[in-house]
Amino acid sequence: MRILLINPNTSTQTSAMMARIVSDLLPAGCKLVSLTAPRGVAMIVNEAQLQFATDVVVELALAHKNSFDAVLIGAFGDPGLDELRALLHQPVTGICEASMLEAAKAGRRFGIATVTPDLVACFVRKARALGLESRFCGTRLADGDPLQLTADFARLTAELAIAVDKSWRIDGAEAVIIGGGPLGDAATSLAGRFPIPIISPLAAAVRQLFAMLAEQDGAINR
Repeated sequence: MRILLINPNTSTQTSAMMARIVSDLLPAGCKLVSLTAPRGVAMIVNEAQLQFATDVVVELALAHKNSFDAVLIGAFGDPGLDELRALLHQPVTGICEASMLEAAKAGRRFGIATVTPDLVACFVRKARALGLESRFCGTRLADGDPLQLTADFARLTAELAIAVDKSWRIDGAEAVIIGGGPLGDAATSLAGRFPIPIISPLAAAVRQLFAMLAEQDGAINR
């Protein structure tokens, strides 16, 4: 089994971090291949950058389409997700979709804690497209510039913890997603600190991907 992880950002450091998190979740015998966007920005913080990343993600996946069994897109806006699902026979998932579906299980209300104010409207549209708008409590933002926050892990986790607390206590969230591929280690750090589930988008995407693979195998064997 070969999983292709695409980082739509140009940061190789982010790619390495996400690959480490995903690799730790994969079963024995499963190989992970990680690709980093060759052009774009080190961190996607607005919708124009997200749209640019869509073409890059599609190009990367199509260039390697015969060398993997499933694709995981590691940016919270899921750039290229719909396009690749239309073009590939392999399962494709994105960390935003997967985490929202997981957060909303059993009818839970859920929120997002993240660092990118210019992508908030994108999250609303995603929840609406998934039929989850009525369960979405909204987005709480960490205080600070996204790039500066992600460069300071201690500050990042502290600010995200405040955002999670507001989502839970004020907005009524019953699960909170840590919204962003570059926030993967922060999501791991925050897990268990609150009396509600803290959803790691990367972990949710891995679980969704294997559920999709199992469903695909079942369909073939029926």
